[in-house]
Amino acid sequence: MLNALQLILTPSLVMRLLFLLLFSTFTSCAHSTNASKKNVLFIIVDDLRPALGCYADLLALTPNIDRLAEKSTLFQRAYAQQALCAPSRNSALTSRRPDTIHLYDFYSYWRTSVGNFTTIPQYFKEHGYKTYSIGKVFHPGASSNFNDDFPFSWSNKTYHPSTEKWMNDAVCYDKISQQLQRNLICPVDVNRMPLHSLPDIQSIGTAKQLLSTFKKTSIPFFIAIGLHKPHIPFRFPSKYLRYHDIDKFKKNDFIHVPPNLPTVAFNPYNDIRLRDDVRKLNISFPFGPMVKSFAWHIRQAYYAAVTYVDDLLGDLLQSVDFSNTIILLTSDHGYSLGEHAEFAKYTNFEIGVRVPLIIYSPEYQRNATYKVHALAELVDIFPTLVELATLPTIKSCRKGYFKQTTCTEGKSLVRYFSAAGMPLNITNYQFAISQYPRPGIFPTQYPDSDKPRLKYIKIMGYSLRTIRFRYTIWLEFNPKTFKRNWHKYYGEELYDHSIDPEENLNLVNRHEFDAIKLQLKHLLRSKLENN
Repeated sequence: MLNALQLILTPSLVMRLLFLLLFSTFTSCAHSTNASKKNVLFIIVDDLRPALGCYADLLALTPNIDRLAEKSTLFQRAYAQQALCAPSRNSALTSRRPDTIHLYDFYSYWRTSVGNFTTIPQYFKEHGYKTYSIGKVFHPGASSNFNDDFPFSWSNKTYHPSTEKWMNDAVCYDKISQQLQRNLICPVDVNRMPLHSLPDIQSIGTAKQLLSTFKKTSIPFFIAIGLHKPHIPFRFPSKYLRYHDIDKFKKNDFIHVPPNLPTVAFNPYNDIRLRDDVRKLNISFPFGPMVKSFAWHIRQAYYAAVTYVDDLLGDLLQSVDFSNTIILLTSDHGYSLGEHAEFAKYTNFEIGVRVPLIIYSPEYQRNATYKVHALAELVDIFPTLVELATLPTIKSCRKGYFKQTTCTEGKSLVRYFSAAGMPLNITNYQFAISQYPRPGIFPTQYPDSDKPRLKYIKIMGYSLRTIRFRYTIWLEFNPKTFKRNWHKYYGEELYDHSIDPEENLNLVNRHEFDAIKLQLKHLLRSKLENN
């Protein structure tokens, strides 16, 4: 006759008990190993220029991001390496410049075309973190191997909202035709949208669930969230228009092509010309002019979309444990809303490459926004997060050998997180470099001069930003060898931000600035050639 113990300890129950014992041992070890590791919440917003209250934009209504900034370090001058989604994101996430990853469009994957470069989430994953991607972090498609760089970068496949498939469909109700159209300006009733939701709403909901799950474990996480808005089309809940009266956008003096602007520098915003509501305006190609009343509504819709994003992020941040989480908020590039008569990115102008960069870390928690005026770049994010998380330091890429798997072409920004870390004179060596390709010297629709494919690129514009100046030169470029020709150029630009922060006055032909131009050109060339 079996005793009571033999009756209880069946083989299946023994296995379950062993599993529980192993799991409890693992979690105990994980707790002791990971308890001191800070979590990371990486937020990247699509096409967001610094249209935020914390950046002193008086048109903005962003109370939630502003409250985050009050606890954080805010970089006033942060710059993307290229004002286009895929190249900018791959550059930032690998900490390599576009010329290193050889990506200027959407159609190549660095691991197979250049080198097996380590990404930010991959590095954290290799050091014991669970890494998750929600929404648009890498640009979907060929530039991330059609799988958002899984499994290298992420512990699980990227979550893409089910409503993403309708992002560019005809879902905008037109009051005049009473039909659904593919409009640029597209405030909507969410309940009438497919699946009664929008992509960013779904992404935030998923992120909140994931954060809730991690509260029950001691495993450190790196969660990246990519929000689609304010990228076009401006599709957001219509209620956000009420926060932005159209009258505050009625400026008559901001839509003009600056004098002495090289034609190669202009982008004709080809993508929005394809939208149904813009087509009706019959804007002449390539230099417009845009109908002013419609430009006002573009600006209103953009700012309404930013407020929508701010609202979603406010909801998300309520689920965050600020005592043990690093939060980084940035964008892939800026966006023109009539400046230089442009309504897009695709540029080397300040408005196209300057981005918000707000970094919160528990040991540097503020009572008021701590603003840093030193120049920063998106390639700086990788070494900065690594240092804040106290992981092994990322080394700088060695000169002449950029196929190192794990290295950075940026610098850690942690040195600027306290006044003691600020250099006495930041003007001597501070710079940021951006670039943009063109197929020719004049704007075209075919090939698309805004988004040229690699095989059509004949010119590369390189732009150097210092504390005071922006210098840009448009050089001959070979898309097969990836070589630039300093002996043949198609335009130059020089802007003095001390008198012209909007970059409307090209000083490149003013003889009194010849010495400055040559100095900046030499600095730009030396930095590019050293890389």
